[in-house]
Amino acid sequence: MTMKKRMIPMILLLCLSGMLLCPCSAETEEQAADSLYVKRVENLPEDFIFGMDASSVIAEEDSGVRYFGLDGGEQDVFQILSENGFNYIRVRVWNHPWDAQGRGYGGGNCDIGKAVEIGKRATKYGMKLLVDFHYSDFWADPGKQMVPLAWKNMEIEEKTEAVYQFTRDCLLQLREAKIDVGMVQVGNETNGVLCGEKIWFNIQYLMQAGARATREVYPEALVALHFANPEKAGSYMTYAKKMDYYQVDYDVFATSYYPYWHGTLDNLSAVMTEIADTYGKKVMVVETSYPYTAEDTDFSVNSVGDGGGIVKAYPFTVQGQANCVRDITDTVVNRMKNGIGVVYWEGCWISVGGGSWEENSAIWEQYGSGWATSYAAVYDPSDAGRYYGGCAVDNQALFDRYGRALPSLRVFSLMREGNEIAPSPDALEDVELICDLNAALPLPETVNAVMTDGSRQAVPVQWNLTEEKDREMHENGPAQYEITGQAGGMTAKCFVSMVEYNYLTDYSFEEGGRGWVFTDLRQADQLYVEDKKTDSLTGTKHAHFWSAKKDSVEFTLEQKVQNLPEGKYRFTVSIMGGDGGDTEIYAYVKINGEMAGKEPLQITSYGNWDTAAVPEFTYQAGDEVTVGVYVRCEGAGNGAWGKIDDALLNSVK
Repeated sequence: MTMKKRMIPMILLLCLSGMLLCPCSAETEEQAADSLYVKRVENLPEDFIFGMDASSVIAEEDSGVRYFGLDGGEQDVFQILSENGFNYIRVRVWNHPWDAQGRGYGGGNCDIGKAVEIGKRATKYGMKLLVDFHYSDFWADPGKQMVPLAWKNMEIEEKTEAVYQFTRDCLLQLREAKIDVGMVQVGNETNGVLCGEKIWFNIQYLMQAGARATREVYPEALVALHFANPEKAGSYMTYAKKMDYYQVDYDVFATSYYPYWHGTLDNLSAVMTEIADTYGKKVMVVETSYPYTAEDTDFSVNSVGDGGGIVKAYPFTVQGQANCVRDITDTVVNRMKNGIGVVYWEGCWISVGGGSWEENSAIWEQYGSGWATSYAAVYDPSDAGRYYGGCAVDNQALFDRYGRALPSLRVFSLMREGNEIAPSPDALEDVELICDLNAALPLPETVNAVMTDGSRQAVPVQWNLTEEKDREMHENGPAQYEITGQAGGMTAKCFVSMVEYNYLTDYSFEEGGRGWVFTDLRQADQLYVEDKKTDSLTGTKHAHFWSAKKDSVEFTLEQKVQNLPEGKYRFTVSIMGGDGGDTEIYAYVKINGEMAGKEPLQITSYGNWDTAAVPEFTYQAGDEVTVGVYVRCEGAGNGAWGKIDDALLNSVK
């Protein structure tokens, strides 16, 4: 049916929430391995870095969290990580995340004391430490690079010395504890700001100071610089060029990559390979994660869920989480030059408490196991001081809410040999439809099951749509609805937008006038699609005309419409303009080249839009329909001008 092609856009992947394991149904290690599909990553080096940022672990354990391996037994979480393919532990270091009374700011209260404690346990189980200096008393990221309170009034020379001494002192404490430090990160997501400094001339001094301290204390360790937002065109080459210009001493250009925020893997590989090619640096993904469920388990909103415009490239399931990690690793290994590693961010940060927000909040405040406490207000009053609370990434951990390792934890070891078992259904793709209020609702007969290997298989679906509900949807005007159904033993969802459907392409010219044709009859000075929000009726673009000479404005703007469902239609369009003088302007419809109807339009002055509705016409299969606007202006003074926008072709009963 041709209407189905017109009415159904590409089905979008808005994957269903994943499974949530409970203690009574924990899988054994063998079952976990057998249930997880993992495609082998070819060319994976033996020394490839598989890291886990475990900065919050001490605060978690202080809050009562226990961790269980895939065999169901309680273990030291660092032993679990080591046994499942991790060889690096990343830990952030803040200068002084405590108020005057010694109460922690939260987020793990990650000072050098915590780093030493974590480092000892990582070293015990054969893992190296990646030390992530934020050079801040609390979170540092692209939107926030606050100077530590103790350094607040320092000039750049004094601050540079402070960075050197702080870095050196912290690393000496780690060395004294015999901790195996393999990499030191000088700054965290430093997109043009670091430790309160906002110009590269000053930032590079701080980076040089951190690198110098690292070379002195841990000469074998790699020095990494860390940036974010690889999806922003040209930004990474700008950063790398600045580092090269100032001859900053570093080994690794590291990036954050969260697939729901940071663009495609194709873009990531291209950007990072360009850095490696141009400047000879090692590259890596030093932060990534992905949800295994959309569920929030601690009464504190998650940063990624089923809404909010998040692009879901994988289902929010354990298998989807594993597939995401595997594809990122494959990109670093096989599609980047000099790719050396992937670090998963805070995969052990799960819910604490459990009964209510109030119960959990008391624990977060006491032990710092939420993202921020109220005490952080003394340092960061506008953000942490207002929005303090729990863990926003518990649904992205590699452990469930009870501390039990998820099968997806095994992906880090299984990638070396693969576990390419028979694919099985993992989730369903949701369906999105746009339906005309005056047309039948074309619910699909099948939906796509997302298989464990990432492929798609169509499965029959039975929708729960009654005649009464269908009538309500068609009679209540434009609105959105959710229809559920059953497919392959799972719940299918169809999100329907009931609209007064517009059968024209690029109705408001936002796509540059795709489908529209100007025919200039008198050589006007300007006929084009203009990008100017203040002159548009909808969006930022519109069709524009202007000419300086009298009798130089005469043109048509048309679109041919094909594959309409048979029925009755109405064409409307809007125009504004001025200096027209004697004019002849009208909207029209032609059927098979013959005028089927027209309606006059006029231009008067700026901002006064005139809308014409051509009388309804009947379309029969095989007809060729053309809609358009004819404009002829004699011009007054310096000639005529105008804007055309919002061309609509709607069905009518």
